[in-house]
Amino acid sequence: MRKWWPLLAVCAGSFLFLLDTTVVTVALPAIGAGFSASMAQLQWVPDVYTLVLAVLMLAMGSLADRWGLRRVYLAGLAVFGLASLGCGLAPDIGTLIAARGVQAAGGSALAVTGFALLAACYEGRARATAISVFFAVNGLGAALGPVAGGVLTEYFGWAAIFFVNVPPAVLTALFALRVLRPDPPGVPGRFDLAGAVWFAIGAASLVHGLTSGWWPALVVSVVAFGVFFVVERRRPVPLLELKLFRDRGFTTVVACAAASTSTFAALVYVSLWLGLSRSPVAAGLVLAPLAVASFLTSTFAGRVLRRFPPRVLLGAGVLVGGLGCVLLLGFPVPAGLAVTGVGVGIAGPAMGAAIAAAAPPGRAGMAAGILTTTRQFGQTLGVAVLGIAYQAGGLAPVYLVAAACGGITGLLALVPGKQARVRV
Repeated sequence: MRKWWPLLAVCAGSFLFLLDTTVVTVALPAIGAGFSASMAQLQWVPDVYTLVLAVLMLAMGSLADRWGLRRVYLAGLAVFGLASLGCGLAPDIGTLIAARGVQAAGGSALAVTGFALLAACYEGRARATAISVFFAVNGLGAALGPVAGGVLTEYFGWAAIFFVNVPPAVLTALFALRVLRPDPPGVPGRFDLAGAVWFAIGAASLVHGLTSGWWPALVVSVVAFGVFFVVERRRPVPLLELKLFRDRGFTTVVACAAASTSTFAALVYVSLWLGLSRSPVAAGLVLAPLAVASFLTSTFAGRVLRRFPPRVLLGAGVLVGGLGCVLLLGFPVPAGLAVTGVGVGIAGPAMGAAIAAAAPPGRAGMAAGILTTTRQFGQTLGVAVLGIAYQAGGLAPVYLVAAACGGITGLLALVPGKQARVRV
């Protein structure tokens, strides 16, 4: 039993982080009423979280490779817990937005180091099991956010969605100190500060442009990312190892990671629609089948993870997720979400195993940063694109666009080619 304690410590922190990516969704009306905030101000409560995550995840992975996964994970828990307390105590909307940004900084450390810690702590069959459970808990945390947010907001007020993070963060940090082994020596060499700065400019501009529709920000992002790629080609130990993308298997994983987030992007508009016609608790419960299906599927995915190439599981998972979006058009919402949850549960562990196998020695943090950053950008782009579809025709176009995204990417992943089998 003791050998699974590191898994428990990592899953606890990741669950907190992912819960907070969606918990605020159903609480926004109450926050707006409490602060008399405008819609433009209120939009920044979730947007600043997304922005900071997109900016910091890749750099946080590189820092973890140098400073140690355990140190960065514990620091992330501390920052996340303190910022959650600050969010709950915020006297005005501006303070809440600022505290959410700090909370996301801690969350970025948890997101990147959690998966990398498991890859370092386990090998063979144990690693396959750990990755499956990790992604099961991740899916559960993200999908249960609206349910937890609805219950806490309706019965205890919106501040409770932040206060509830503080005790678990403290307990998880104390537990992790005991069960996570000390860090080995980190990757030598200087931190790629120039790469981190240019990536931050590009990421911030891209997220801002997508969420606000301000096209000059998109131009800035193109220029900044162009400079970033030039800088990375010249670095001996880069923030982003571009050579990894020469491998078709790795590129397939990254593409599927981005496409799979269309499910959670669609969930934003499903939650919005439910919130207009139901109480926060009722709206959250309608979304529960996705969480349950994702959790159960990911939990058992480790049994088949070693038997198939990553493209098979990735393609199948993304395709099933797209099918779930199609079913939302003609079936009850819980039924479609349950099928989508099965797809998420298949694809998540396969992504994690493939990324862990592709990581260069000592660069598990960078590899995890690539995966989490890709998923964050995918969701941000998905929310922006699906927002246009939602304004044009309601939920039906949202379901169709999300299904098309999953279907096309899933089919491309299944195309035979030179692919490495998952080695865990």
